[in-house]
Amino acid sequence: MAAAQQIMKKKTFIKEEMDRQLTKKQSDYLWKKSTGRLADILDQYASLPKGVHTHTDSFIFPAAAIYLTAKEHIPADKAYSIIENSAIANTSAMGEKLAKMMKIPGMSSFFISLWDPISRKMFGESCGFQNVFYPKEKGAYRMDIIACPYNRYFTELGCPELTKIFCENDERTYGNLPGLQFIRTSTLGKGGKRCDFYLKKV
Repeated sequence: MAAAQQIMKKKTFIKEEMDRQLTKKQSDYLWKKSTGRLADILDQYASLPKGVHTHTDSFIFPAAAIYLTAKEHIPADKAYSIIENSAIANTSAMGEKLAKMMKIPGMSSFFISLWDPISRKMFGESCGFQNVFYPKEKGAYRMDIIACPYNRYFTELGCPELTKIFCENDERTYGNLPGLQFIRTSTLGKGGKRCDFYLKKV
């Protein structure tokens, strides 16, 4: 339970949205129940590789635990909106911070140069992804994700609909960066065969 409690402490942005939509009593009750559910999920998947845990424990499992618990007590669309609205607020704020950084001279080129090592480390096979990495392109970075832990574990837990929220997080984070264009034509969470990721200078 301690691990679940520590994870939930980092999800205050979801609790804030829950507080906004529900009474304080109902919100606190569902939060406590969600923490217990998260503890059970963590135990269920304790044997996953370390790299996969980076995504499951920090993002996938807490979102699933909160959503599935909320759905037992409030309408499904309201439970979904709690996860979606909190993700929109959180990732939009991240996108705004990145946008300010991109105004620093040379930052857009540096940002693109980071993506090859970052994606191979954080979004590669050791973290549960399957990728297509394309040849290096000056002023751009391109890869496809053809299998991901978000789609897999949200589906296993019975809430595949949450996957698309996390796909859209990329668009909110990278879609409005000065001097850069983020191109995406399909995602696994929306029924596509791949999540394409193409970031280039403009």
